[in-house]
Amino acid sequence: MSATRTSTAGFTLLEMAVTLAIVSILLGGLLLTLGAQQDLARDRETRILLTQARDALYGFAMQNGRLPCPADVGTASTGVERPATAAGCGGGGVHGVLPWATLGLPEGDDWARRFTYSVTPAFARQVPALPARSAFTLTDVGNISIRRRGGTEILIDNAPAIIVSHGPNGWGARSVGGGTITNSSDPDEQENSDADFVFRDDLRAEDYDDMVEWVVPAILMNRMVQAGRLP
Repeated sequence: MSATRTSTAGFTLLEMAVTLAIVSILLGGLLLTLGAQQDLARDRETRILLTQARDALYGFAMQNGRLPCPADVGTASTGVERPATAAGCGGGGVHGVLPWATLGLPEGDDWARRFTYSVTPAFARQVPALPARSAFTLTDVGNISIRRRGGTEILIDNAPAIIVSHGPNGWGARSVGGGTITNSSDPDEQENSDADFVFRDDLRAEDYDDMVEWVVPAILMNRMVQAGRLP
């Protein structure tokens, strides 16, 4: 009798162990699935924010005759654009973060990091005195170059302005509040945070997750004509 009970008890414990193992595997898979879904949701929301930011730049130009200057990158920044000058932008110049307060936008992307923003000086300078109604003309071209990873394939060579989300890893970004995120060792991601006029854009890869949006010259000029800012 006692042997039978021991066998039965042992069999029950084995069943419980197997059941717990199966449940653990299922829960682990579920957690991974939920994590992947959250990543996709953040990615999707950030792309929406990038589009909204680009459209806000068009709207600002139509109203003010120029694109906005960047905001300062540090903790003291309140998201207000730097002052426009006759040559471009004062303060820290034409590289910084998206002036979210000036544009009426959220401070950062869905990973709580500020958007990097650069603008061609000629497109953000002060609007000359009347009768001029725009800082730039139909013949002005941007100086921002955007290429695929590796730098061989050119996507656009004359963008007036660009906005960058540094993605989940945040390499090269400024966090909401102004803190600096660790710089990337990836040369393509470095291009998106080194304060020059050369940028990279590509499909997400294991070691590259930046997302980029830019002002399209033809669309900007068309909007400015519609607003009566350009002939």
